[in-house]
Amino acid sequence: MTAGSTVLFLAHTGQVSGAEKVLLDLIDEAERRGYDTVIACPSGPLTDRVPTATRHIPIGELGLGGERGAARGVAAARMSARWVTAARAVRTVARAPGTVTVVNSLFALPVARLARPPRGASWLVHDTMTSAKQRVVVRFARSAVRVAVSVSEATAVPLRAAGLPVVVSHNGVPWPVPRFGGELHAPPVVGILALLTPWKGHRVLLDAVATLPEIRVELAGGSFPGDRDYVAELHERASRSDLAGRVEFLGHTDAKSALQRWDVVVSSSTSPEAGPLSVLEAMSHGLPVIGTDHGGTHEFLADGAGILVEPGNVAALAAAISTVIGDSNRRRALGDTARHRVASRHDIGRTLPELLHRLTD
Repeated sequence: MTAGSTVLFLAHTGQVSGAEKVLLDLIDEAERRGYDTVIACPSGPLTDRVPTATRHIPIGELGLGGERGAARGVAAARMSARWVTAARAVRTVARAPGTVTVVNSLFALPVARLARPPRGASWLVHDTMTSAKQRVVVRFARSAVRVAVSVSEATAVPLRAAGLPVVVSHNGVPWPVPRFGGELHAPPVVGILALLTPWKGHRVLLDAVATLPEIRVELAGGSFPGDRDYVAELHERASRSDLAGRVEFLGHTDAKSALQRWDVVVSSSTSPEAGPLSVLEAMSHGLPVIGTDHGGTHEFLADGAGILVEPGNVAALAAAISTVIGDSNRRRALGDTARHRVASRHDIGRTLPELLHRLTD
């Protein structure tokens, strides 16, 4: 791809979480390098943050939105119809000479298959393929994937098993950045920066903190409409006597502002994360991170850059939190190793140009 070409980005949502933050960085990088940029996604916070020079093609929400039970079947039928409508909306741009199509999420992949860009599409993989529904979507769209760019080695494994051409290009975060942490807040604060959806493991974290009476916990992140019952469940759990007054829901908030409030950061996902940006952000600021031992989280925190615990294990998570809170030397050592890991492997000044090259070459 050469300067003067067009990059068409496909996204399934108009919300902003880790995957969309990476997308926004890629758009900025593409424009700095002289490319025309187009984004096809639902209207929302994401489109409010794209550069003014980026053309927006509005499409419907392409994900299931957290629906369950019978509502999930209805949501799947609507999603399929939206794939067709979205493919029609982007087809002219996707098939134009000089356009490269970049798919930013699993549920936008079928749009590329239906739009049929001549060179195929590059898929930036932010999710580890573990479920049957993911495999069905990939099977349907596989013929359209020119290359799958995985953000971790763990996420690349099931993609290769599915027969996709895969390269690995890690996420990055700004570097250098100030160090946070040091003296504990009174009382100490544990934080999690993640969408309020079941697989992110907030319930596991709340149950763990319930056994640690001197600690507060803050949950930063929004939610999908279909997860309203789960959010209500979290609020109900937080109101019980063993947690009452010790849990705060911050909603959508700036990552840096949240991290400055916290002494320990937890990533308690019960399914494997591909390359959680929130973990890298916490590591870059030298905060101790406790994460579940699978997926990209394992790669980020291995060899002393954090503490790894068994997914879903409340007792192990509680023990890890207690250990880190009670040992200032351990917190400092974890932060030192984490910052070195970010500086050497995840400096966005190096990772972002490489990632764009992998997607557009």
